[in-house]
Amino acid sequence: MRSVWESITSEPKTRKSKAPVPVISPLQRLLDQFRLSLGNPATGPIFGTMKRTPLSLNNVLNRQILPVLNVCVCGKAEDENEKEDHKYERSTHRPEWHGWHAFRRGLATNLHDLGVADKTIQAILRHANVAVTQNSYIRTLDSQSIATMRQLESLVDVKLLSADSRSKF
Repeated sequence: MRSVWESITSEPKTRKSKAPVPVISPLQRLLDQFRLSLGNPATGPIFGTMKRTPLSLNNVLNRQILPVLNVCVCGKAEDENEKEDHKYERSTHRPEWHGWHAFRRGLATNLHDLGVADKTIQAILRHANVAVTQNSYIRTLDSQSIATMRQLESLVDVKLLSADSRSKF
């Protein structure tokens, strides 16, 4: 098990960091197929360069992800738009990039929305403190706020109706 950040490879900081990362079965099958397509190596990064070194996430972002996301309303990539007769205007039909941690925040938020306990989400994300998970990773969705307020409204309506019916007698 290795930790990689900005092309620096090191040992993980803690024993918990060395634990396997839980993944869902469909992802596990895809990763297994990918590993087989590489000749089933027993060591090395899952996603590596031709030299079997870890991919640079910044290179992946700048070469693959952002060119797909940052497309002009005319349909051309941002760097291809210079020759056009209009100023570049990013298409709103593509999602905006929110950083690599957005995947982790999205996972935490979706697990929370499914009713998974915060301590379990903490374990999946491998945070040392549940407060980090709660304060920085789990986001409240608008739909959750609306549903909660409707639930409160129905409880208040029931209480008011029952109090109103008692007062008539």
